[in-house]
Amino acid sequence: MDLHKTRNIGIMAHIDAGKTTTTERILFYSGKTYKIGEVDDGEATMDWMDQEQERGITIQSAATTTYWHNYQINIIDTPGHVDFTAEVERSLRVLDGAVAVFCAVGGVEPQSETVWHQADRYKVPRIAYVNKMDRLGANFDAVIADMKAKLGASPLPVSLPIGAEGSFEGIIDLIGMRELRWSDDGITITESPIAPGRFKEAQSKREALIDALSAHSDSITDLYLEGSEISAELIKKELRKACIGRHLVPVLCGASRRNVGIQPLIDAIVDYLPAPDEVEAAKAFHLKKEEELSVPCIKSGYPLGLVFKVQWDREAGPLCYVRIYSGVIHNSSVVYNVSKKKRERITRLLRMHANKSEPLDSAEAGDIAVLVGLKNAQTGDTIGTEGWPVVLERMHFPEPVISVSIEPKTLSDREKLKETLDILSREDPTFATKDNEETGQLIISGMGELHIDVLVTRMIRDFKVQAKVGNPQVTYRESITKEVRHREEFSKVLAGKENKAALTLLASPLPRGSGNRYKKLVRAPQVPDEIFDAVERGITSAFASGIQFGYPAVDIGISLVDIEYDELTSSPFAFEACANIAYDEACRAARPVLLEPIMKVDILTPKDFVGEVMSLVSQRGGLIHGSDSKTLTEVVHAQAPLSTMFGFTTNLRSVSQGRAVFSMEFSHFQPKLR
Repeated sequence: MDLHKTRNIGIMAHIDAGKTTTTERILFYSGKTYKIGEVDDGEATMDWMDQEQERGITIQSAATTTYWHNYQINIIDTPGHVDFTAEVERSLRVLDGAVAVFCAVGGVEPQSETVWHQADRYKVPRIAYVNKMDRLGANFDAVIADMKAKLGASPLPVSLPIGAEGSFEGIIDLIGMRELRWSDDGITITESPIAPGRFKEAQSKREALIDALSAHSDSITDLYLEGSEISAELIKKELRKACIGRHLVPVLCGASRRNVGIQPLIDAIVDYLPAPDEVEAAKAFHLKKEEELSVPCIKSGYPLGLVFKVQWDREAGPLCYVRIYSGVIHNSSVVYNVSKKKRERITRLLRMHANKSEPLDSAEAGDIAVLVGLKNAQTGDTIGTEGWPVVLERMHFPEPVISVSIEPKTLSDREKLKETLDILSREDPTFATKDNEETGQLIISGMGELHIDVLVTRMIRDFKVQAKVGNPQVTYRESITKEVRHREEFSKVLAGKENKAALTLLASPLPRGSGNRYKKLVRAPQVPDEIFDAVERGITSAFASGIQFGYPAVDIGISLVDIEYDELTSSPFAFEACANIAYDEACRAARPVLLEPIMKVDILTPKDFVGEVMSLVSQRGGLIHGSDSKTLTEVVHAQAPLSTMFGFTTNLRSVSQGRAVFSMEFSHFQPKLR
């Protein structure tokens, strides 16, 4: 595999922007599939799960490999629905470049903003594709303006639409200065000179393109000042540099459903997005030397990869999708899971095409492959070698905010249910399960109603587990609002031996979103390390059990400020128990509060129903933060407590005649008003 001729890309967008439809066309025109799968018919290659085909949405990110002019393109099609934001997050972590798909009517929609900022965080170079140019209300210039205003991006059109809405007939290529039209199901492309009526606009847009590039390229500036001709090759070369440096975002347009504009998009993926060795070296942490290091993408390095997705297969068990950052991993070899500190044997090495696969002998730096046989691997684990214990930067996922109780229909199903939940939580890092000790119920938590619904349907259908599901409940958190210092003593006789401990803790509230922190502020060389470890264990286990109501505690700082140790009577058990009790007492005295999840809600509604929609949000205790006007629709931005948003879909449909849609994602926790 030639690294320079490899592209690892993702396709990302808001729900319904045409992401999967565009991917299907890329696969068809690059010869990977023999017919175009349609999302609307439930036949999309990349949406291979039954539920994806029924619901017409992408739930799991699917991986595939295709080829274009001797270039290998590894594509990951990601979900657009906010409930599956973790799928997008873990895909972006391992990609070198991305194609952001925008709807020509909707422009930059709420979820497009979310994924765009996720891509910013992982420093992923992007190109943009404005889809649905044939739809009523399509406006290419408005999408460009939207990208500048809402994303803070520097979009640079490299193609222009010929017409729009019903009169959309092709595109103008601004680099080659030609008109392109499609026929025969998009296979035949007809080139023609730019029509006189459109030439002036095309000329001025090409000059704007060169002007924008000259700010990042000395060679283009010199030629421009000399008045010399600037070749298409030089424009592409300099635009590639600016795109990889994330200074500019090349923008193309088309109508995927009508098979218009796909081939120039594949050319742009090859021309402007980086090869694996052209992006910043991966950051890693050496466990023994305790230092950060950069891992260059080279075949001759130590083998190192990141598990970015685990998918359960009924016959093969867990399929671990791994991005290889360095070295070579061979089939049937033994690898070391650095995160779990365990050796495992690869039984098969595969390259995936959605849910089909082909066997591989080896996978090299820059590749995306599937490892079969890793029994312990989880999303975010680093796969490497024992002699070089290096961990790649971990991924961060949002906290689950909605919970439901689940119980098996028969006692014999209980073990099977627990096994299934274990598999699903290994696959999906935003899905959590726990036993409620007070009620004896199993509680599952996720990112939203749709997320939970999809997981429960999978349990019943794919894993054949019969279970009853309760009504959704909000997952609250607990915290404190004042600083308290507390001294605690513990004494217990066990097996005739006295176990004593005494310590002083300082409990302090931390800013929202900072998480919990434990600090040892006492210097006591005579106290063994195992005693300090026991104190830390006692406090960290107490964080999870809450203060008053048993919900997990957040944003609390605990400092150990004094410790009283006696060689004869002190034991780790006593200090762990003492720390646990001291934490409870200190937090109960520190004015505890119950925190509820507040959701960011974005509602897309026809203009006629804006008043009714705003009133509906206000009735549910929501705050309207503003709205954006589009040609035919209005996007209302609001925040509302999750507890009031159950069943919102039904109410929204009834006040808008079924025409308004909304997306909702977790924003922050705030004290619950009694």
